[in-house]
Amino acid sequence: MKRRVAVTGLGAVTPIGNTAEEFWNSVKEGKVGIGEITRFDTSDYKVKLAAEVKGFDAKDHMDFKTAKRMEAFSQYAVAAAFEACRDSGLDLKEEDAYRAGVIVGSGIGSLQVVEREYEKILTKGPGRVNPLMVPLMISNMAAGNISIQLGLKGKCTNVVTACASGTHCIGDAARAIQYGDADIMFAGGAESCICPTGVAGFTSLTALSASQDPLRASIPFDKERDGFVLGEGAGVVVLEELEHARARGARIYAEVAGYGATGDAYHITSPAEDGGGAAKAMTLAMEEGGIKPAQVDYINAHGTGTHYNDLFETRAVKLALGEAAKDVVMNSTKSMIGHLLGAAGGVEFIVCVRTIQEGFIHQTVGTRQTDEECDLNYAVGAPVKKDVTYALTNSLGFGGHNATLLLKKYEG
Repeated sequence: MKRRVAVTGLGAVTPIGNTAEEFWNSVKEGKVGIGEITRFDTSDYKVKLAAEVKGFDAKDHMDFKTAKRMEAFSQYAVAAAFEACRDSGLDLKEEDAYRAGVIVGSGIGSLQVVEREYEKILTKGPGRVNPLMVPLMISNMAAGNISIQLGLKGKCTNVVTACASGTHCIGDAARAIQYGDADIMFAGGAESCICPTGVAGFTSLTALSASQDPLRASIPFDKERDGFVLGEGAGVVVLEELEHARARGARIYAEVAGYGATGDAYHITSPAEDGGGAAKAMTLAMEEGGIKPAQVDYINAHGTGTHYNDLFETRAVKLALGEAAKDVVMNSTKSMIGHLLGAAGGVEFIVCVRTIQEGFIHQTVGTRQTDEECDLNYAVGAPVKKDVTYALTNSLGFGGHNATLLLKKYEG
């Protein structure tokens, strides 16, 4: 039998709050963390807005030398992991370090270090490149640095599936617990690529919104949507085998009841037009959780604000839930924080946990009039108060990666 998986700790660094609690309070207020890009001069750029993390100082979370050996995505990941650990009440010194692991992903890693060091090659020669360039850059270092800082000696991996990375990481971490590879897993995602290369690349792909109105830039499912807003941050959670959590008297936020992962086998950037791959991921998660579509109370959509994503995800929900699709409440957290790429799944998982706890489904902020084909309930205009027992969270990544997690209210 598969073991049950509890959620016992939450940690976040986001454009609207640098702790999970501050983030959730901002979500409930409908706060938008989008503004003009401050990280570089955008004079020559079509895109002027992003959702930057604000007021974050790595030295508040780790010593100066440690911080210098990490790029921003790793710093965010470690800060979120420290918070999740504190929140869980775990004393890792009392645990078997080989039964505690980490799966935290980043879709890109650090483009910034590539920019800096390539400039050195051009201007000063290859001998001046930072010896730490590679370990600063590579995406697995979010997981590696968490492992080092917390002393986690169990399974330590990262899943890199673009914008689905965080959700796949949590799903795979839950699997590690279900099948006995670990008792405790830190899981989620981290990202920070608001830089010239990142913005230029996504702009050339015509993926980013060109809006200069922060309140109308990230408008998922709206008929005037024109792309996503680049965000950054990290979401890391503590997953724990249920009996292990009970034995130490842990506060249990929710359970991970199901996980579905599929591939579209269709296109490098566009989801499958019929939504079939994403629908199958939702179906697999529901089947593992032993529930019917009508039992799903809430869906945290991938909801990026691109024309194809929102349309095809809507089709996927209809395909997976059938008649029940019209009764489910959906929303997009990206309407407030933009698209955190590999970190999106981790942060949105936290939203689902808190939604289950409080019965508060946040508004899809900024969205006014939905597209004719986007005809489900996206919590437009106001939040929704509703008891939530089961929640789905979707993530879709370039390459056709689909991931869905089913969360369940913990009832003992």
